[in-house]
Amino acid sequence: MIGKLTGVVDMRGPDHVLLDVRGVGYIVHVSDRTLMALPGRGEVAALYTELVVREDLMQLFGFLTLLEKEWHRVLTSVQGVGAKASLAILGALGPDGVSRAIALGDSAALRKAPGVGPKLAVRIANELKDKAPALMAVMETAPSLPPATPPADEGTGVKPVAAPAAPPASNAVAEAMSALGNLGYAPPDAARAVTEAQASDPDAATPALIRAALRLLAPKG
Repeated sequence: MIGKLTGVVDMRGPDHVLLDVRGVGYIVHVSDRTLMALPGRGEVAALYTELVVREDLMQLFGFLTLLEKEWHRVLTSVQGVGAKASLAILGALGPDGVSRAIALGDSAALRKAPGVGPKLAVRIANELKDKAPALMAVMETAPSLPPATPPADEGTGVKPVAAPAAPPASNAVAEAMSALGNLGYAPPDAARAVTEAQASDPDAATPALIRAALRLLAPKG
């Protein structure tokens, strides 16, 4: 299994890049958002990858973060969501946007992706709502890709260029969800409350995030 590639961008297509890794070219399919974030031709990029093998086809899909890669894997587990639809969703919303949409059951946000209709958006939101909390908690602390440097023996003469890095993940979301779980709240409810609280204050530290989530979870009226 090919889990990560670091190489020189040899070509950029409408939905893929060709990475030259020690003289071997890998065609890696990516979302629109990931494609825009990658460096230009002749520069070095690093991507987490997922290799899909079928009877008549082998394809590599590339992602800037582990969260994006995991959401691709989870999205494609839903009936009717192929790799193309998954990349469209990730391209439209980004991995953090997908996390928020699934946690909040926001099928309208999922419909922003090209080719995703109302029925499919509702199916995705319903089928993945219980998977989102665990994925969000684990992936919040996952490492980002380090700066990309070409292999030592590549011999291309290309000056190393750092790959675009995702913003450092905060532990606040994972810690807040864990605290709410310890208080007896169900993971889907905790995820929705924490996600909504963080959307209101993206820089909130753990204590503030917990207090805001508890206010949202408090019985109304």
